[in-house]
Amino acid sequence: PGDGPVEAMGKEATRDEFQVITTNRRARHEYFIQDTLETGLVLVGSEIKSIRAGKVSISDAYATIREGEMWVLNMNISSYDPASSENHDPLRPRKLLLHRREIARWGMMVQQKGFTIVPLRLYFRRGRAKLEIGLARGKRQYDKREAMAERDSRRQIDRAISDHRKGQR
Repeated sequence: PGDGPVEAMGKEATRDEFQVITTNRRARHEYFIQDTLETGLVLVGSEIKSIRAGKVSISDAYATIREGEMWVLNMNISSYDPASSENHDPLRPRKLLLHRREIARWGMMVQQKGFTIVPLRLYFRRGRAKLEIGLARGKRQYDKREAMAERDSRRQIDRAISDHRKGQR
């Protein structure tokens, strides 16, 4: 009788857990991310096996809207060797699962305001592959230099605080 609530609490805690497979670090360096959205992916069996093995790259990928559907292009999911004859094309376009109104809203932003849609990370949530996409605007060279200078100054401040605390002990 005493184990019931603890067991239920354990299941609740793991329900929304997710396992990150890969992140697109370059996207945050090259773009200002205005909005993010979690999407599902239409995949075949050998693609899921490759993703679980971590053989996927989203660094060159981008999303586009065609005929009212959103597709991710240039997402490289390596071939799964044991599948041999029934393997998938590593660079095939993959359909993203979104609501129509979300596709319409993001489509308007991309057309009118010069945004692009980039994948930010690929992960598993409740056993399903999910792709987090971002509505992004490209950074200029001076924006990148500014971000690097800000990051360096933040690192120096943290180091100084750390050294100061060590000196007080």
